[in-house]
Amino acid sequence: MGEVLALVEARLRTALGEPDARAAVTFLGTDRIEVLRFIDGDLVRYATLGMSAQPMADPTAALADPVKGPRAELVLTVRAGLADTDKVLRPLAVLAATPQVEGVIVAPGASLDVGDPLWPGAAFSSVLVAEPGGLVEDLELDEPMDPVRFLPLLPMTSNEAAWKRVHGAQALEERWLTQGTDLRDPRRGSVRLD
Repeated sequence: MGEVLALVEARLRTALGEPDARAAVTFLGTDRIEVLRFIDGDLVRYATLGMSAQPMADPTAALADPVKGPRAELVLTVRAGLADTDKVLRPLAVLAATPQVEGVIVAPGASLDVGDPLWPGAAFSSVLVAEPGGLVEDLELDEPMDPVRFLPLLPMTSNEAAWKRVHGAQALEERWLTQGTDLRDPRRGSVRLD
């Protein structure tokens, strides 16, 4: 487990630079989850470290495989200085603990909800899990382990989350794109959905 996390942290440092802050959260019955903060000009990136220590297990499987199975970490990017986004550390750790706590596999297209604003005053309590590979490349591990995927998170308003449940992730992403939505703006409102 420790070896995997050391490799994951090295990959994050290679892709994003040196973290300027880190926080750790431990929930009852789960492994420790850290959240690292990286400053990149006017952007701040938060990346989880710990979710990939164990493979995510199929909730219908009788026994969880301790080696095989998808592994991932979460990455959230927002514009710096516009909101108190550092308060997102605990919600991000909650999302990263979801596979251990709820026995789910977090994959692109999924919605994750923390039930409360991601940071004070945020219009978002949930996120859309986007496709990996853009910002941080997958980390290949020794066989038979699956690679670690770094999944970008896109904050969603409650209206966007409800619309996504009906129309799907791709339709919501197309709506954001056609309306020129700045998904990194921590103060943005809901995209027009009519």
